[in-house]
Amino acid sequence: MLEEVERWLTRRSWSAADRPPAHPQATAIGAHGTGGTGGTGVSVVLPALNEAETVGDIVATIRRELMEKNRLVDELVVIDSGSTDATAEVARRAGARVVHRDAILPRLPAVPGKGEVLWRSLLVTSGDILCFIDADLKDFSADFVSGIVGPLLTDPEVQFVKAMYDRPLGEVAGQGGRVTELVARPLLNLHWPLLAGFVQPLGGEYAVRRSLLERLPFPVGYGVELGLLVDALHTVGLDALAQVDVGVRVHRHQDGQALGRMAAAIYRTAQVRLSRGHLVRPSLTQFERGPHGFVPHTYPVDTQERPPMREIEEYAARRAA
Repeated sequence: MLEEVERWLTRRSWSAADRPPAHPQATAIGAHGTGGTGGTGVSVVLPALNEAETVGDIVATIRRELMEKNRLVDELVVIDSGSTDATAEVARRAGARVVHRDAILPRLPAVPGKGEVLWRSLLVTSGDILCFIDADLKDFSADFVSGIVGPLLTDPEVQFVKAMYDRPLGEVAGQGGRVTELVARPLLNLHWPLLAGFVQPLGGEYAVRRSLLERLPFPVGYGVELGLLVDALHTVGLDALAQVDVGVRVHRHQDGQALGRMAAAIYRTAQVRLSRGHLVRPSLTQFERGPHGFVPHTYPVDTQERPPMREIEEYAARRAA
């Protein structure tokens, strides 16, 4: 590991316990806003697709612990990306504002993908800090939010904070994050060694200043976390990035083939950033056993990215209003 990264680990890696939700400075800033835009201080965004089983508990916890008991969060929004279950109803009943992906920027047809939803969320939130939380978390703790928002509220030099945690696989501790270990970590260590200190580079829980997010392109699919992290490094430098230990992350695990598609999208995101070109054949063929042997299934690999939000006319008009 580079000496610069070792120094960064001592300066920019913390525990959620270092900044509890009731921290007086964090509470004051969160309640009254952090910037000069006239917006609220902290917006929490949950991208959700068929997460009716878990989204309600997450929303209820954030409202109770971080909006009522402690005024740290000013806005809580669930972006529904086309759920066919009761995700929207459950989230709304628990206290979130629910916005359907297709209702945001309707002149630009939405494409499937998590990154697409995160990108569009900038248009329907007003916080100077955006905190993204995956909607499939189980045994959710408010520390996931307060831990990663805290450094942004108390240190003006910090721009981007990722959560780090243990990821058990079933009953086995520390075996989650298979795409991280097999794809993302090797890519980062080989090509962006300054990011080698991030424990969970692909984690879906992170908080970022709007002023940075609106300058970054968003891969529309699973590559969004890697893309934002790499581009943030090049935009604001390593010392503006940080990570916070929030304990244990329990969530639904994908099967091996879904992980393969995620890995292909992440590799493609890295490849674009290395060459600013495109894969010759942006597709992935996987095999499933059928009644007469193995059957190939070919899937497209996400090759589309959304431009920095500040280049979108509707966004500029909304921020100027």
